[in-house]
Formats: sequence, structure tokens, C-alpha cells
Amino acid sequence: MIPIGDDNRDRRTKPVVTWALIAVNVFVFAFYQGFGANDRFTYAYATVPGEILSGKDIVTPDRTLVDRSTGRRYLVPGLQPTPVPVFLTLFISMFMHAGLAHILGNMLYLLIFGDNVEDRLGHFRYFLFYLFCGVIASLAQVYATLFTGRSLTVPSLGASGAISGVLGAYLLLFPRKRVRVLIAVFIVPVPAFVAVGIWFVFQLVNGLGYLGGGSSGGVAYAAHIGGFIAGFATVKIWGAGRGAPAAP
Repeated sequence: MIPIGDDNRDRRTKPVVTWALIAVNVFVFAFYQGFGANDRFTYAYATVPGEILSGKDIVTPDRTLVDRSTGRRYLVPGLQPTPVPVFLTLFISMFMHAGLAHILGNMLYLLIFGDNVEDRLGHFRYFLFYLFCGVIASLAQVYATLFTGRSLTVPSLGASGAISGVLGAYLLLFPRKRVRVLIAVFIVPVPAFVAVGIWFVFQLVNGLGYLGGGSSGGVAYAAHIGGFIAGFATVKIWGAGRGAPAAP
């Protein structure tokens, strides 16, 4: 079930911050990450649990991996020196992505669900809310990695945690708003609590499997869950005292 749009008839402001966030994500992926080819940049600025927990930069050597089926050798860069304080990677990494499918999926969700939350919170509060959810999500992934005994040198990156916070806010603010989803070859309108609720249940089930010792398949489920809960639990606080947006 893939969301492709929602009902925006009650939106009264242009989602300029959502558009700007999408533009920054695309810019970083294209020009700094080289569409995913610049591994050294990625391994310098991604969030590394061991760095966040210790406050110290961690550098690891490059590795050579051998494809058993073809015998070909591949050079995999190790963690690179981080030119900024390591805690800043909590912010920087939320504008980075692991590949084309990763960024396309994230930007689709941000485009569909971010505009309504921005409309409700206002541009500036929405921007701070987005960053807040992203940081909480990254920290959730860091501590999940620590508590499950997994390697503290496996980096994480992506806008998924921040966007999960937007989804949590959307679910609380607009539970019955109609969301158009693609199911097989059919486009079906469903309430937001169905579209977003199914997404969260999927994250929760897979996240609990990860915490129980299973494989995450490279997906930071703890970040998704942490960001979603942060957004759901705090969006009313972020919007406190704000009236309905003025008509343009």
C-alpha cells in the first residue's frame, strides 16, 4: 500500500518549508553524496552510535570484500574523519540517503504528509518540530543499537526518522483525512488512521523483531518508531497557542 496523495482542500498556506526540505535533501544527495556514489562523504557525516555515545570521532580502515559468486573484489570505505563535532551528525545525517529508492520513498511521504502538518503548526514551528523529531529518532536508533549489543560502528542516515515524526503528527491531527493509496493497480481513498496506522504497525512489528535479535535488513526501525512517537506525543505542544492559519 503506497500513499500517492491526500485531501488538501482545507490547507490554507503554501508548504514552503516542506518544499525547501525536499530541495535540500535532493541537493545533498546529488551534489555531496554523488547520487550515492560518494561513500567517503557518507561515512564521514552519517550518525555513528559509538561516536554519539563517546563524543569522539571514530575512524576505521577500509575493507576489501570478495563476491563469492564472481570472485570480484570490492573496496568498502571505513568510517571517515568527521570534520565537525560528531554530535552535529545527528542533524546532518537526516539530510542524507543511502540510495535512489531511499530518497524517493522518503520525499514522497514528506510531500504528501508534511504540507498539512506545516499548515497547522506554521512554517517556523514546523521546521523546528521536524528537526526535533529527526534528532529524537537518531538517538532512539543509537540507544537501540547499544541495548541490543550490536556494532556501535554501523552508521545510520536518512530523513526517515524526521518524516516518521511528521506521520505521527498527521495521525493525531488529521486521523480521518482521506489519503489516496495505491494497492496493486487500484487507487483507493482510505482514512489517515488506516494508511498511517498500517505503516506504523509494520514498523513496530519489524522493530520488535530487530530488538529481539532479528535482522533489520538495513532499515533503522528504532529510528522510525522513536520519531513517530516523538511527533505524535509532542505535536500539540509545538502547536500550543497557535490559532487557525489565515487564508491567503
